[in-house]
Amino acid sequence: TICYLGLHALQHRGQESAGIAASDGKRIRLFRNMGLVRDIFNEEALGQLPGELAIGHVRYSTYGTSTLENAQPFVIRYSKGFFAIAHNGNLTNAHIIRHQLVRDGAIFQTGMDTEVIAHLFARSKQVSVINRVVEALSQVKGAYSLVMLVNGALIAARDPWGFRPLVLGKLKKAYVIASETTAFDLMEAEYIREIEPGETLLITEDGLSSFRPFKQSEEGRCIFEFIYFSRPDSVVFGANVYEVRKRLGHQLAIEHPTEADLVTPVPDSGLPAAIGYSEKSGIPFEMGLIRSHYVGRTFIEPTDQIRHFGVKLKLNPVRKVLRGKRVILIDDSIVRGTTMRKIVKMIRDAGAREVHVRISSPPIISPCFFGIDTPTRKELIASHSTVEEINRFLTSDTLKYLSVEGLLNAAGNADGCCTGCFTGHYPVETPYDLDSYQMKLFDQVIIERRGHS
Repeated sequence: TICYLGLHALQHRGQESAGIAASDGKRIRLFRNMGLVRDIFNEEALGQLPGELAIGHVRYSTYGTSTLENAQPFVIRYSKGFFAIAHNGNLTNAHIIRHQLVRDGAIFQTGMDTEVIAHLFARSKQVSVINRVVEALSQVKGAYSLVMLVNGALIAARDPWGFRPLVLGKLKKAYVIASETTAFDLMEAEYIREIEPGETLLITEDGLSSFRPFKQSEEGRCIFEFIYFSRPDSVVFGANVYEVRKRLGHQLAIEHPTEADLVTPVPDSGLPAAIGYSEKSGIPFEMGLIRSHYVGRTFIEPTDQIRHFGVKLKLNPVRKVLRGKRVILIDDSIVRGTTMRKIVKMIRDAGAREVHVRISSPPIISPCFFGIDTPTRKELIASHSTVEEINRFLTSDTLKYLSVEGLLNAAGNADGCCTGCFTGHYPVETPYDLDSYQMKLFDQVIIERRGHS
């Protein structure tokens, strides 16, 4: 039940599938399915998961197709028994290791890079569990925040760059691990600290042990966690997400002031930044768009058809608020531009006199290879269009983005963040042609074709 509550609080991180693996010390049981946490798990399903240890996962595709076989956690039998694993992130050398393992006779059941880690763990000759984990992780590159159940122990590990968040908490006498602190709030657990980049934790009935086998990197924390991905009520990378997003709005108002009658957000993603813009500019804040909360997050839906249908269902203008007004429209980012174009038209059709779009992040010019499912470079409108060209495409009166410098200043962590999607410069080498492929496209078929070429 506690694991279920944690997944429910983290539903925003993935809507395609969910699963829980539970251990009673003797056996690991697994229940997973496609869909939302609330639809997958009921009293009967949770009753099939007895035990005192559990790990869970919610997923949206960044590597591997959206199918049940790729749903996590995975439960795997190896020479020492069984273990379960769940992973958040993307491994930039997964296709290379996978090809080597297949060539050596390994059999893969999924298209997931998580299974690469599982194979490396199972094949390790190290005696202790923690040394097996360390040996496996020393061979991979890229982003991973992962948890494992093995031999009655809970293991958590974070890559040396700390791309994706991972936090440690305590519920009575038990330790809990989650991607975000909002999971602890629902569990009524106490937040202890962030699991450090490069740190591995081993939690047994004897307590918690911390290992730091990998040198911590100076740069890698994903700035997009602050901009969009994390829940506003979470503490991520040591900062409250809501407060950071408000500061993004403050900075946006400083960099790009505009004469207007009201500031309105694209809900819910643009809400904190719009409040910040209104506070700094003195222009009244109004909810000019109302969101239906029975529609999911359009950014992380796996196909264009679902994404665009979701936009039509998701928002409705408040005509009395917008009619005859000069509107500053705030959102967190523009990816393809098609969603914002529809929103601008919606506001104009509601009677707005002017629409000035303000974005609380810089233009996204490059894909993410570390766990955020931005499209291929050619699909990113800012990678091949100027700001003025994008403005014309959106049919807005003006369009302005936050600067990279302003973003880092507002985040308050300029020396420790990955800004690759805005600059094209990544803290880890990416072996892909940015103009052709993104990580999720390297599914099993492509890998096998390369392996036989």
